[in-house]
Amino acid sequence: MDDYSALGTDFAWGVATSAFQIEGALDADGRQPSIWDDFCRTPGTIDGGDTGAVACDSYRRWPEDLALLNQVGVNSYRFSIAWPRVQPTGRGPVNEPGLAYYDRLVDDLLAAGIRPFATLYHWDLPSALQHEGGWTARDTAYRFADYAGLVAQRLGDRVSDWVTLNEPLCSAWIGHLEGRMAPGTRDLRSAVYASYHLLLAHGLGVEAVRAAATGTPSIGIVNNLSPCEPASTSEADRLAARRADGHTNRWWLDPISDRGFPEDMVALYGVPLPQVAGDLDTIAAPLDFLGLNYYMRMRVRHDPSVATLGYREVPVAGAKTTALGWEVHAPGLEELLLRLTKDYGAPAIYVTENGAAFLDEPDANGYVEDSDRADYLLEHVEAMSSAAAQGAPVKGYFAWSLLDNFEWSYGYWPRFGLAHVDFESQRRTLKLSGEIYARLIREHAGRPQA
Repeated sequence: MDDYSALGTDFAWGVATSAFQIEGALDADGRQPSIWDDFCRTPGTIDGGDTGAVACDSYRRWPEDLALLNQVGVNSYRFSIAWPRVQPTGRGPVNEPGLAYYDRLVDDLLAAGIRPFATLYHWDLPSALQHEGGWTARDTAYRFADYAGLVAQRLGDRVSDWVTLNEPLCSAWIGHLEGRMAPGTRDLRSAVYASYHLLLAHGLGVEAVRAAATGTPSIGIVNNLSPCEPASTSEADRLAARRADGHTNRWWLDPISDRGFPEDMVALYGVPLPQVAGDLDTIAAPLDFLGLNYYMRMRVRHDPSVATLGYREVPVAGAKTTALGWEVHAPGLEELLLRLTKDYGAPAIYVTENGAAFLDEPDANGYVEDSDRADYLLEHVEAMSSAAAQGAPVKGYFAWSLLDNFEWSYGYWPRFGLAHVDFESQRRTLKLSGEIYARLIREHAGRPQA
């Protein structure tokens, strides 16, 4: 194993999951539908017609997942809380059985010496709020703040690390502009409004958690970012890469960094922002960390046939790719960590997701010798360590994911897990990549210090 001393002895070595992708039990204990329940019921939206109805059955099999966490030896676990379990209609009092599940989960993690990182929103908006406009409506931001406060009031005496939103880019651009994710609309104005209200919800959520949690909580937001590079040296491609960076990165980083929304992108979208006095200050609420989800870089070419954005992604010739066709490019992680440090002054950074889907082939015992995924993990940890040695304040790494799970519009065929899941029997089997990660943790980490 390489020397990762630049990462420090208190580094958070973890894995990440999300509620809708693993829990199943969609009608258990008072939970009501989310926009992803609805999206899955729409014909043609999910590969293979899959749904999240069972997923990994983790709502009922949490003890098995905790055993896996102990087997890998992580000292931290990033999970999400399902809003429709806590507030089934997105408003009103707590649904006690739903919140009690996360209460027990947190207690179990702490008893095992594992630090809980709670994500408040990982895309499962209650359907009742979608019927009132969803993220295109300003009121949804206030409903989120109420929900965040209720959860922090209950768990904030034990959970110190909080994420407001996971990947708002996906919720806004992919869900409202491209239509490939819930709620499945294709409308630029709706997408811009959703992006604005998501960031407003983030700022209001920061205030709500700080007001409700015990002690001094550490709060951040998670963005999925990509280096955006021109496909050639032409000026047209250079400008296309600038637009791609604005759409993918700056639109989400500038407002939370007290820079407002990028003027070039506001002009490009041509949609007046639904701004109210004081909103930008709320959105720019001081944060304790930035979360980075990294999967790929973008290489773009000018293409005037693409509406509004005027660019398209092009593959890198000869590059290694995952089963989803995503380029494997570990230097991109180092580049982004340094950018968040130098350009945005991040006080701390967690790599909150990083992983790869490959075509796993389990043996008769369910074991997967996934050397490609193990190599991917080690290459990216090395890139992260290099950034830390150059001054990036990297405080943790969360591999995506603990389990093979429901991968949104792709359904179940892409497998990202460090543990193989037989979806018929729900048997979990640690893969080679999970064993390699466990060895890395043993050599460089361990449980957090009391």
